[in-house]
Amino acid sequence: MNPTDYPRTAEALDALTAHQYTVTQEGGTEPPFRNAYWDNHEPGIYVDVVSGQPLFSSTDKFDSGTGWPSFTRPIEPDAVTTATDRTLGMVRTEAISSGAGSHLGHVFDDGPRAAGGLRYCMNSAALRFIPADSLEEQGYGAYRGLFDTTPHSTEEHAS
Repeated sequence: MNPTDYPRTAEALDALTAHQYTVTQEGGTEPPFRNAYWDNHEPGIYVDVVSGQPLFSSTDKFDSGTGWPSFTRPIEPDAVTTATDRTLGMVRTEAISSGAGSHLGHVFDDGPRAAGGLRYCMNSAALRFIPADSLEEQGYGAYRGLFDTTPHSTEEHAS
């Protein structure tokens, strides 16, 4: 995957809701337990709402108990970059899509140890979910193999 294939465009930004814009472009955070994907257990992938860049797979999603969708790793090693975030009087690691530079959420070191120990705590407003049975028709057929060989349960990653 080449992150430059997923740029931020004026058209994409114009298509965002005000909430999506606040989260992805201004570093906003949505409320826990009141967002689209925190409790989604369907097989599929999550892409950047701005660019369509594949970011996370449901095979790496786990219930962190925080009220936000949480993943143990990005779908591709170079899909997500990080930066130091010093807002709100604390130091955190910000997660950013490598293609469009969208603010996605934060990375913490309290994830499942067996899966590397990281928790990518994402904002649903920064993501669009592509169900596994729609991957080909939406142009993400390269990721179909994740669901042909991996159990569809996300509970195996639960902490």
